[in-house]
Amino acid sequence: MKKILIAVSALAFAFALSAKPLKLDVPRAQIIGTPVPVKLPNLEPKTPNPEPDVPEDVKNVAKGKKVTSSDDFPLIGELELVTDGDKGAAEGCYVELMNGLQWIQIDLEKQTEIFAVAMWHYHSQERAYKDVIIQVSDDPEFIKGVTTIFNSDHDNSAKKGAGKDKAYIETNIGKLVVVNPPVKARYIRLFSNGNTTNDMNHYIEVEVNSINANRRNQKARKFSALFLFLNFFVWVRI
Repeated sequence: MKKILIAVSALAFAFALSAKPLKLDVPRAQIIGTPVPVKLPNLEPKTPNPEPDVPEDVKNVAKGKKVTSSDDFPLIGELELVTDGDKGAAEGCYVELMNGLQWIQIDLEKQTEIFAVAMWHYHSQERAYKDVIIQVSDDPEFIKGVTTIFNSDHDNSAKKGAGKDKAYIETNIGKLVVVNPPVKARYIRLFSNGNTTNDMNHYIEVEVNSINANRRNQKARKFSALFLFLNFFVWVRI
């Protein structure tokens, strides 16, 4: 009986912590034009995205959500393209913002627990975007309670603090930023400051892999209570 109770207790705890590897759905490669050398002082070599373990119920909560920007009148495309689920690099699949430091912001509509963020800027040509910064907050103005989860601005030219993350070359696989430990926030803001090909800023798609923070807390409390009860029962039986 003791062994059975311990096994049941362990299984309940394992179920509460059940996880899956996060694998991105990526578009086909679509390189056009003559390759241009990509030169930045903090550029990392091409590497595959990680596949971190995340809770089973993690999903892209950004799809279809409202997008705003520092550029009220994009030069190409509409801001809605950033969360429409299409990661292709063809004409009509991306939005182009003016030169200089610009940002886009996604309202997730409620506080969520963020485990990873994936982004595609423009991948029909190999290039690297400058001063790529990702911040999250519950404040839509990003004045208070701001957490930076990625920052490749090595020289603080964006005035958001010098970052330790590496710049990277855009490809069809995108860039997956793992948030460890996860953070809770409603809004996500992504910055860039031109790229190694031109001074413009582009976005094809952004995914926020997350779960509802309240639901996560309720589930954790439920399984914690079950785990404690089973352990108490084991102790009593012993």
